[in-house]
Amino acid sequence: MRWPAVRLPMVHWPSVRGRARADAGPLLLAAAVVAVVTLLAGAVPPLLYATADDAVQDGVRRAGGDLLVHAGLERDDGLTSGRVRAPRLAEDVDDFRDRATDELGPGLRAALRPPVAAVISPTLKITDGSVLRTFQLAYLAHAAGPEVTWIAGGPPGPSADGHAEVAYGGPPWPVRVGLSEADAAALNVRPGARIPLADGQGNVKKVQVSGIFRVADSADPAWRFVPSLLRPVPGADGVGTTRFAGLLSRDSLPDARLAFDQDELERTVWFTPEPSRLTWDSAQAVAAKVVALKAASGSSGARDGSLKWETRLDGVLRDVRSQVAAASAQASVLLTGVLTAAVLVLLLAADLLVRRRAPALAAARQRGMSLPGLGSELLIESAVVALSAAAAGLALAHAVAPGASWGWVIPVVLAAVVAGPAFGTLAAARSTRDRRVPANRSARRWARHTVELRRAALEVAVLIAAVVAFVALYQRGILPGDGPDGGGVLPASAPALGVLAGALLLVRLLPVGTGLVLRQALRSRRPLAVFGGARAAATSARVLPVLALVTCAALASFAFTLDATVDQGVEESAWRTVGADARLDVGPASVPATAALARRVAAAPGVRQVVAAQVTDRARVVADSRAVAPRLVIVDASAFRRLQTASTPMPELARLGATGGGDVPALVRSSDGGLRPGMRLELPRDGAPAVRLTAVGTAPAVGDAGDVVLVDAGALAAAGMPSVPNTVWATGPGAARAVAGSSAAGNTVLREDVLRERRAAPLTSGLLRLAWASAATLLALGLLGLALGAAAGAPERWQTLTRLRTLGLRPREARWVAAGELLPPVLVAAVGGPLLGVLLARPMLDSLALGLLTGQAAGPALVLPWWRLGLVAVALSAAVAVVVPIESALRRRRRLSEVLRAGDG
Repeated sequence: MRWPAVRLPMVHWPSVRGRARADAGPLLLAAAVVAVVTLLAGAVPPLLYATADDAVQDGVRRAGGDLLVHAGLERDDGLTSGRVRAPRLAEDVDDFRDRATDELGPGLRAALRPPVAAVISPTLKITDGSVLRTFQLAYLAHAAGPEVTWIAGGPPGPSADGHAEVAYGGPPWPVRVGLSEADAAALNVRPGARIPLADGQGNVKKVQVSGIFRVADSADPAWRFVPSLLRPVPGADGVGTTRFAGLLSRDSLPDARLAFDQDELERTVWFTPEPSRLTWDSAQAVAAKVVALKAASGSSGARDGSLKWETRLDGVLRDVRSQVAAASAQASVLLTGVLTAAVLVLLLAADLLVRRRAPALAAARQRGMSLPGLGSELLIESAVVALSAAAAGLALAHAVAPGASWGWVIPVVLAAVVAGPAFGTLAAARSTRDRRVPANRSARRWARHTVELRRAALEVAVLIAAVVAFVALYQRGILPGDGPDGGGVLPASAPALGVLAGALLLVRLLPVGTGLVLRQALRSRRPLAVFGGARAAATSARVLPVLALVTCAALASFAFTLDATVDQGVEESAWRTVGADARLDVGPASVPATAALARRVAAAPGVRQVVAAQVTDRARVVADSRAVAPRLVIVDASAFRRLQTASTPMPELARLGATGGGDVPALVRSSDGGLRPGMRLELPRDGAPAVRLTAVGTAPAVGDAGDVVLVDAGALAAAGMPSVPNTVWATGPGAARAVAGSSAAGNTVLREDVLRERRAAPLTSGLLRLAWASAATLLALGLLGLALGAAAGAPERWQTLTRLRTLGLRPREARWVAAGELLPPVLVAAVGGPLLGVLLARPMLDSLALGLLTGQAAGPALVLPWWRLGLVAVALSAAVAVVVPIESALRRRRRLSEVLRAGDG
């Protein structure tokens, strides 16, 4: 059996070229839309991948995440009843460091800096009459040091040679250490001096200074783990304390081992992540390896040589992974809106092109051109234009971004390729079909109802898709995915589908509104109103122009609202972190002078409010017989209330009232619900009964702490527990200058610095830029849609107006009638579009996980950017005042006789 030969449609190339030259303007306009949207859609995914790399590096740089491994030292029991000195102990530490490095694996090892091995003693007390000074012995070693220069004395040497044996319970074993210049000066000791030390049980330690050193490189990473080796560190062991440290050498480390009990010293190795070596892809493998190491880690109570791993690096990378997934999903929401608007504008361009070509297409059909052949010619033309524009857009995307992605480009290219041929083929088929209008009224009504049912079915399908997308977004959120590939397509398309459904509703209402306006105009004595209302009512049934205008306006308003909400959320997050315009965390040495410091800051010009408080992180609190470690804030409640109510956007402080029964009222806040109003709390005290608290309300957020307990300083002092302020909050335009210029030692935190840093974070700044770019693109597409819709109806509009001129209508009046025809859909888009965007943003922004980027525990509150929404409305309305004069100027040269004779304006 022979199959019939398949005949391909014949393509008449001169016709293809002639139509392209005749309609070069609309074709180039469609190509420009494809190129611009392709540039945006093609550049965003690669930029997001690059931003994900920056986010990983920034997150690790901010949060740290050192990888720590430790293990106990091997027992040094001798053959008799004693302990044996191990002269090669430093080599054992080096072997331990090498073994830990090998456990990392090549992937994790490449992301870390060279390790630092250490043996650090427990904290000792300096027993020279001061109970506020402590001391540690520390041995540090890595591949290149650390290097020191001995300016007095020499490096610590051994206290004994070889494998000396020490009896259990014998006298303290002597140890030699080196001191830095700063430590030696603070302790007022010289080489050869002995430092009086004792442990917590009163056991004396015999430590002698062998020399004083100067650090060759204070930036050496080894010193970061024991900063007291470089200088005295105040407050390291509590308020009012100062910690010192002595440096052990490879020769004196075995002596330090004998100076302490068997289980008091252990080997430790620090691995610090190198942010510049981490990327989004490598971070996933690093996190998996870290989790595996922690899972295989030995028990913390084991006294064997098993490796015990500790780190927060996996948690840091997990948080960054959530933030990247959120930013990717939010970007997909914006891109979906841009693509939806672009497809509608391309459909408008195709409609304009077919209207211009309608006579030529009808003539081609009448000359015998087949529909497949005509469709093939149109398809070739649109494919060349769309693919060339897409290639140009991808090339530009590759030039401005580290690569180009084509996944998001496909819908726009398909719309540009298919819309023109589909509309053209349909128009050609309708121009030559021999189907006549039925004479039976019921048949005509049935045909009309069939068209309406088809349109209603399409609208119901869009509505159902919007409802399903909204439900998916509300129930699952925007984060079903993991990584820069974004979340699910359905939740990400919820705003665009919701806008389409709302725009279709406005399209349905527009003919009703124009009909009412026309009926009112017919009752008036103003012919211009009648003409304009009649033209508006006649053209209000066109779906595509109004749909494109409303969609662009609504999605642009949604993007502006998203940008304003994120920006305000970042600002509120900075307020919460700092607590005021400026905060000073007073150093331990200056804590007694905090009250005087607060008075000096309050007297500075430009300072409105100053509050001093005692803030203690990880305070000891018992809540319902369960130990918790919240941030304890002891502050004058009335002053703190004035600070927040008058100066900051944080929630108002609840009133601290008396509870009776001697309990002190407190406010609590908890991230996991462990602290809640109505609970009974206790503040333990050394040598005295615990202070009882009653949680009477919810505390405001104080910094970034998840758990907060806030107590009035006066009430707590009355209960026998006075406070010593160590934190100063200040607000006002001069607060930053006053706090930064104070001479007190401590850490100054300025709200402007925190705000600038968080706005400049890779993911946050990237999302804000994308929101602005999307809003600008959508607004430009809306204006282009207005121009295309006006151009599509211009021939019929100006034909009518030109004929009306024969009845005495003046050119200026003709422009007013044209404006009256164009204004109703534009006003619907200018007013209904922003309202629709805002109405959809209110329920949807809560599900977009914006809090992960703003740094808030919950999503930011909705912020309406009124001036930007007004810009959208004004831009669309003002465009009519530009389009009408241009149309009038282009058709001014046409003579009335030509219009009347040809029947075309």
